[in-house]
Amino acid sequence: MDLSDYVAALRKRWLVLAVLGLVGGSLGYLQAGATTPMYRATSSVWVSLGQGETVSELVQGTTYVQNLVQSYAQLATMPTVLEPVIEELELDISARALARTISADTPLNTVIIEISAVSADPERAAAVADAVSRQLDEAAQEVAPARADGTASVSMRTVASAHVPTVPFVPNTKLLTATGILLGVAAGIAFAVIRELLDTKVRSGRDVARVTESAVLGTIGFERRLREHQLVMRSDARSPRAESYRRLKTNLQFLDVGRKVHSIVVTSALAGEGKSTTAINLALAVAEDSRKALLVDADLRRPSVAEYCGIEGVAGLTSVLIGKATLADVVQPWGHPNLHVLASGALPPNPSQMLGSPAMAELLAEITQTYDMVIFDSAPLLPVADAAILSRISDGAVVVAGCRKVHRNQLADALRALESVGASCLGIVVNRVAQRESDGYYSYGAAPASPRHRRRFRRRKSTAAIADDLLGETAGSSDPLPHESEAARAQTQEPPVPRQLDVMVEDAPEPAATGSRAT
Repeated sequence: MDLSDYVAALRKRWLVLAVLGLVGGSLGYLQAGATTPMYRATSSVWVSLGQGETVSELVQGTTYVQNLVQSYAQLATMPTVLEPVIEELELDISARALARTISADTPLNTVIIEISAVSADPERAAAVADAVSRQLDEAAQEVAPARADGTASVSMRTVASAHVPTVPFVPNTKLLTATGILLGVAAGIAFAVIRELLDTKVRSGRDVARVTESAVLGTIGFERRLREHQLVMRSDARSPRAESYRRLKTNLQFLDVGRKVHSIVVTSALAGEGKSTTAINLALAVAEDSRKALLVDADLRRPSVAEYCGIEGVAGLTSVLIGKATLADVVQPWGHPNLHVLASGALPPNPSQMLGSPAMAELLAEITQTYDMVIFDSAPLLPVADAAILSRISDGAVVVAGCRKVHRNQLADALRALESVGASCLGIVVNRVAQRESDGYYSYGAAPASPRHRRRFRRRKSTAAIADDLLGETAGSSDPLPHESEAARAQTQEPPVPRQLDVMVEDAPEPAATGSRAT
């Protein structure tokens, strides 16, 4: 992972960071509220030696006091000083316990002792600090060596009495709250990074680039509101998702200028990644270019093309391979005048052997002579070897990677399965990419995302509707099959060529010549 990946991980989980930061700050604030306020009062004591008769004696006396002042500071927390304090203030506490609330510090190169007392009662803290200062003076005179005249050689004088504090020094609410927020955010960052490191699912084209050097032929967006309408080339032919399939078709055309692709196998690593819908929509996109396309359901284990297209699937590919029918008998026109569909037919007991048989190779040679593009919808690569076998005799495979479905190691294993049999991987299609990550910003006739663009789109749509009424355009329709329903017949109607009445200039794709319109 590089720096951009870490930033993306944090942006993706910004809500976790915000929640954990809020929780941490709240805990810090609650901790501050649950802590008993403590007050500190400080008094200062000056330690001096009796007056000397000469300057030399004064200097020596000062040096002597500086050497002893640390010892006197330690004396302030001893029972000799604290027991009289307890008696004087009538405290219900032992000398040892009181010592834990007393501190005596000496600033560097001074003869001052700063005595601090801590208590939950501010007045008691000030009284204890002053009492310790007085008792320290008496204790120091007792332990200090006496002068020749019997007086103490060291004396102390209180130079700053303790004041009753008004603000507690504990708890520091701001510090605890800020610390809680920082710890919460740090926990959120750790969670986001670890989650990103452990998350191996494919979520975008960048994840595919970590697995293989194969080109990403296209990214197909995903919208929950369109979940039930997978065949967007028919239901919503002007949507950004439909434009993604058109870009996929264009990229396939320019894979190799010197070698045209006539037959491709659309497969995936696992089931449920959207390979069947990708194959059908791609076939519809190819048919829009006035090229004859054949969609073959080569998934002889769990076929789904016939169900998606609403056609009869009893007779099909297997019927041709075993000689019970000819290609002309079982191929069915569907969705577009240039598109034919070959269903799977009856499910055989040996799909891999049938797809790798000489009959399959002969059929492939025949249909590539008849059709400009043959698209096979095949089984997933990891569970079975059908797609790898079929990819070897075709021009190559297009692997569909379903976002949030397949893991990177599974995609890598699927690509290795193709390499192991000498099959060519034409590229990767990243399917079901979150709409904000997809590369479809604008397509003809599709409403942009922002409110401002949606308003502009509605104005353009109204203008186009008025123009259509004035021109009196009518849509032609292809001949429906006898078994198709009324809804299917309506969907096969061919719309008029769209007029670019008020299309934004930026990023507007070329209108398809024979695109289908949703009913």
